Amino acid sequence: MRPPHRLNRPAKFALVGGLGIVVQLATLRWLASSGCVYLLATAIAVEAAVLHNFIWHENFTWKDRGGPTSSGLCLRLLRFQFSNGMISIAGNLLLMRLLVDGIKMQVLPANLVSITICCVANFLASDRWVFLAPSRTVYLTRPVGVGERSAISSRVR
Repeated sequence: MRPPHRLNRPAKFALVGGLGIVVQLATLRWLASSGCVYLLATAIAVEAAVLHNFIWHENFTWKDRGGPTSSGLCLRLLRFQFSNGMISIAGNLLLMRLLVDGIKMQVLPANLVSITICCVANFLASDRWVFLAPSRTVYLTRPVGVGERSAISSRVR
């Protein structure tokens, strides 16, 4: 049984995502007010949020699944950029088009629905593909002969 003060993984994911929204909006506001073109400012702000979220997910949400090697970290970062970045950008654009243009929903409620759907998809991609549990070798033993045992190695995730 885990202590009541610990958050479960989906709650941690949502908390980090909420902080990422703040990072994105603050970055966008700062860049836009500095005279940066809004599309470039948006791209930089989204990337700032994606990197922010990856760092927090690596060290908080999926801390138990982190690997000791830098190559593992790089692979997780690439997977996170590909999956969460693509889901967030493409998913939001497609859903907004469907909800606003298709069923005539207002922009802000449609955006909240899009964020929620993309959040679930991002969590599943992160949990099932980006932050995989480290492989471990499990040794199964079975009797081979009188007083003799053999180890059989099996990869388990």
